[in-house]
Amino acid sequence: MKTDSIFFKIFKTDPGILFELLGQSPDLAQGYEFRSVEVKQVAFRLDGVLLPKTDSSDQTVWFVEVQFQHVPEFYNRFFGQIFLFLQLHPKTVDYKAVVIFPNRSVEPKNQYLYRANLNSDQVHRIYLDDFKGVPTESVGVGMMQLILANSDDAVTQAQVLLSKTQAQAQTDSKIAAIIELIETIVVYKFPQLSREEIERMLGLSELRETKVYQEALQEGEKVGVLKGKLEGKLEGKLEGEQSLILRQLTRRIGKVTPKVRARIQKLSLVQLEALGEALLDFSEARDLEQWLQDN
Repeated sequence: MKTDSIFFKIFKTDPGILFELLGQSPDLAQGYEFRSVEVKQVAFRLDGVLLPKTDSSDQTVWFVEVQFQHVPEFYNRFFGQIFLFLQLHPKTVDYKAVVIFPNRSVEPKNQYLYRANLNSDQVHRIYLDDFKGVPTESVGVGMMQLILANSDDAVTQAQVLLSKTQAQAQTDSKIAAIIELIETIVVYKFPQLSREEIERMLGLSELRETKVYQEALQEGEKVGVLKGKLEGKLEGKLEGEQSLILRQLTRRIGKVTPKVRARIQKLSLVQLEALGEALLDFSEARDLEQWLQDN
């Protein structure tokens, strides 16, 4: 599964889930907006940043990183980007950082250089396997559990999550977007199945006809949820996937040439998702060229 993109979709839809994982109130997210931030001077982008709204009483900036691959030099890059951001934004009042690992074995062992940071209250490390099998009424935490679930359990867990989402519908205007995210996680877990097959398996066709869903969809549109995405329009999804893939490639192998960029923009959604998985192992432009030739 292309884990980083699905996490960013989740946090953009409902930033409160991040605070739930930290054991804090999801209401803290009301003063924040989840965005990616481009640092033009050095041509890199921080994909997960919670920026405080101008009228928020708490002006702390939150940096969020999802790391599902073991990269020994990860903390060098992570803290380097944070400190460069702070240098370029000297009016930043305070910052906190969150790293999400699937388990402790993925985290780099060499932490000595950053021991002061890692042991401070400014840096939080979340290990998702700590949430495995833990009973929860939180849909957000449930989605984290679904991401780690094996294929045998995924469908049942997704159905339970959908039921919880419906039960919270009267107070959660994000229900339509949450249902879309649950479906997307399952689609990533069963790449051999079509989206229509996934919908039948989860009973989504019937769910989307319910009054609760339709009312939530209308409310979601009022607060900015994209109707086109919720209706499954491929164009919007392709553009979003292309943009994310190109940013990730730039971080992994450097600038992508216009010719290669054009080839990537011709890939289907399924191919883009496969490239998102493969690029985690790329170390140079030749790796990308070889992948494009093979696919």
